[in-house]
Amino acid sequence: MITVQRVAKAAGKHLTRTALKLRKALGARPTRACPACGAMVVGFFRYGDNGEWGCPQCGASPRERLMNWLIAQGTLTVPADGAVLHMAPNEASLVRRFSAAADYVPADLDPSRYTVPHMRRVDLMELADTDRYDLFYASHVMEHVPDDMAVLRNILRALKPGGEAWLIVPLWDKPTEDGSFDIPPRERERRFGQWDHVRQYGPDFADRIRAAGFDLEEIDAISIDADVRHFHGLDDRLFRARKPASIAR
Repeated sequence: MITVQRVAKAAGKHLTRTALKLRKALGARPTRACPACGAMVVGFFRYGDNGEWGCPQCGASPRERLMNWLIAQGTLTVPADGAVLHMAPNEASLVRRFSAAADYVPADLDPSRYTVPHMRRVDLMELADTDRYDLFYASHVMEHVPDDMAVLRNILRALKPGGEAWLIVPLWDKPTEDGSFDIPPRERERRFGQWDHVRQYGPDFADRIRAAGFDLEEIDAISIDADVRHFHGLDDRLFRARKPASIAR
């Protein structure tokens, strides 16, 4: 669905990305670094309200750069010998990292949208695996599902004891506001930021994760050293949910 908001975001992205490439061609010295592709860059391009959103070399977003930085630092570990379910795998750098796992499952409700090999169709509302995965990753997915509590319980069941779900969602500083697909798309865009979202999460997303049965650690980019954060253009908050090693059924 094409909307004025999406067109404006795309135009800003194109213009600022082109400007960065021109600055580099004119000899501007790269002073920043992208953890997703490893490139030194002169800056990051705008997308919407975020003036330093994307890497001009690979297109990585702040949340993609954050994930790569956390993995590179050893804060997060991809289970090399384990099973990884990667929902909506549109971040190429994370596809590369996660696909090194012994059992990598890239998936989406509509797998035809992706060029990642061996895509599978997975509807999180119907996810029925039990003790199957060591890691579940979903970035900007939960705001699309009709019933997020049902999905969180499905993810918990699908993880092995001790397994982790790495979740990132769009956040505002107010309580979560829920909607449904019965709301017209343009109204959903006005209320939730995008026409195909059915809710806007606030910090209380953490309460929903815990209520589903997870242990939770929140890793916010703001907690990273300011100079490091600026150098890599890091932003966003990771909800690192862990299935308890012993859980009542």
